[in-house]
Amino acid sequence: MNTHNTSITVTIESIDSDAKGIAKVNGKTVFINNVLPHEEVNIEIFKRKPKFDLGHLLNIITPSIDRVTPECPNFGTCGGCSLQHLEFNAQILSKQKVLIDNLTHIGKVTAQNILPPIAGNPWGYRHRARMSAKYVFKKDSVLIGFREKGSPYVTDMNQCLVLPTYISDLIPYLRTLISNLSIKDQIPQIEVAIGSNVSILVFRIMETLTSDDEKFIKDFVDSLKNQEKPLQIWLQPSGPDSCYPFYPLDVPQLSYELNDFDIKMPYYPTEFTQVNPLINQEVVNLALRLLDPQPNEEILDFFCGIGNFTLPIATKSKSVLGIEGSEQLVHRARENAQLNNLADKTNYIAVNLFKIDSKWLETLGKHNKWLIDPPRDGAMELISSITPEIAPSKIVYVSCNPATLARDAAILVNTHGYKLVNAGVMNMFPHTSHVESIAEFVL
Repeated sequence: MNTHNTSITVTIESIDSDAKGIAKVNGKTVFINNVLPHEEVNIEIFKRKPKFDLGHLLNIITPSIDRVTPECPNFGTCGGCSLQHLEFNAQILSKQKVLIDNLTHIGKVTAQNILPPIAGNPWGYRHRARMSAKYVFKKDSVLIGFREKGSPYVTDMNQCLVLPTYISDLIPYLRTLISNLSIKDQIPQIEVAIGSNVSILVFRIMETLTSDDEKFIKDFVDSLKNQEKPLQIWLQPSGPDSCYPFYPLDVPQLSYELNDFDIKMPYYPTEFTQVNPLINQEVVNLALRLLDPQPNEEILDFFCGIGNFTLPIATKSKSVLGIEGSEQLVHRARENAQLNNLADKTNYIAVNLFKIDSKWLETLGKHNKWLIDPPRDGAMELISSITPEIAPSKIVYVSCNPATLARDAAILVNTHGYKLVNAGVMNMFPHTSHVESIAEFVL
């Protein structure tokens, strides 16, 4: 290993949860972007820290057999994707390894069975996105896209391959549209929400549109009448709750479907829903198979959102209680239950699940099974509050962070006596290091 010159030759040992390669130089860890395990590469260290260094990739000496040429011209600059240089099936296996390693090393637990991964489509999958917009005064032009990797700057891009083509194709036209507006320097972001029958773009506006601005936007939408789906523009003058439809008003309601359960899920464009509707349907199907709700069972759905799991569970069980921290999402969940004729089998309450204890949990009474779908922080407060009196016979845990899943799995297995029967990954975000996973615990 050469450490005397600017260029250092290293072998990549593995990649971390952020898709950065890990190598060792004189025993010290170095993180490098855009490399893969077992590759021999030349790097240059550009930042030294007490416990680790950061390196730039200069060139690849021995490439991985799983290395591929990224299809997107923005890869390497755009911070949206981190794994396009890794073959698609190898990405999934890498994510599966991350889950197993976290369960082993953080949770000190082993699943009895590893489920086949759910893969999905590698391109055009992203139906939710928040793109930045930036007027560049020196160039008198507008940039629209994701932030550059490790930078606050907006990527100079004209397409995004993980967005559906008909939305990606709009990026250069949106750049022109905003450039023509009087408040072109007062639109910091555009949020994308694609439903089954309508596509919505939410413009975050820091100042009021003029009448000329309004005409520009309406003419832009009218020029796209032959789009695959109707396009509607919403405006957001302040917080997420302030957004409202601007033009046109006569479009279908934004919604997605869970067709295998004959369920329709309306939602607002700034509300949380999964970005990948095809994978979401598969995840719901898998969760229901593992949970196996029966007509006589009462079930709890924690972190229920707008009812993504609650309503399918209600079609199979006696009743479901959905619990969510947001009053707004609880309101939406009740509306969706009513719309799908499941209000008599569902109930919802708004509670901050990061501030609960055993005493509160016991007020809910005994339920046969639990479904848990927490944010990245996991559900440690909930898991730690389980007592023998209210412990369900089965818990299905859907996770967007394998580290917190592993931490909570340790409590379930080593403290509460559950068995980790099944665990697996779902590739909700292809070409990124994000790992979505699921686990089944049985008492």
